[in-house]
Amino acid sequence: MKELRLTVEGPIARVVLDRPEVRNAQTPAMWSALAEFGTTLPPEVRVVIVSGEGPSFSAGLDRRLMMGDNPGGEEPLLSLGAKPTAEVHELIAGFQAGFSWLRRPEIVSIAAVQGHAVGAGFQLALACDLRVVTPDARFSMRETALGLVPDLGGTQPLVQLVGYSRALELCATTRWVEADEAKELGLANIVVPAEELAGTVKDLSEALLTPLPGAIRETKALLLGAADRSYQDQLKAEREAQERRLKELIAAFG
Repeated sequence: MKELRLTVEGPIARVVLDRPEVRNAQTPAMWSALAEFGTTLPPEVRVVIVSGEGPSFSAGLDRRLMMGDNPGGEEPLLSLGAKPTAEVHELIAGFQAGFSWLRRPEIVSIAAVQGHAVGAGFQLALACDLRVVTPDARFSMRETALGLVPDLGGTQPLVQLVGYSRALELCATTRWVEADEAKELGLANIVVPAEELAGTVKDLSEALLTPLPGAIRETKALLLGAADRSYQDQLKAEREAQERRLKELIAAFG
């Protein structure tokens, strides 16, 4: 679709939001396209880079969708409230699928963030494993200002990164988090000048491609599940993951 540029070049896939005239505001049609892209990734893809065309990463949901003055003839989002519960849940699960695949263990995802990352844009950045941002990057979780909740998978990684109290404050106040604070809080891995953003993401991608893919896959899975396991269960998970790696290495090189 014209609002997204989705490409694969060897082990690297790229997602570029391409609606700069509206600061890359998002629509459910874009989320569906993202979900389909995620399910059709070739197995050789190991790194996914997510960015926005123009001066902003993404200003979030296209607000025209709220009441019906919407692009592409899409259904107003408020109309979901009149649907049966099962249908509402199914539709939102479809929206979430456009984001959740970025956390799959077999890939490492990088958000290259400049300018606004608001609401759905913030959640898209949070869906990625790593965030490289420019000094003008600004994050805000705006859903509560619209009477909604963040429902695109952003709440768990936000709590994991900044803790419950800070996450609640950010969601409840909808305040802006500037780049320097984002790095201090752990939302950003690194802040680089705008002219160095592409080069930094390229260097990071190449570094991520250096280790054996199976080792990265298992390590990411261990880290993703660590917060939900007891220490002893995490030790068990490490043993099991290492056994799998040893057997795979024997099969590959033995």
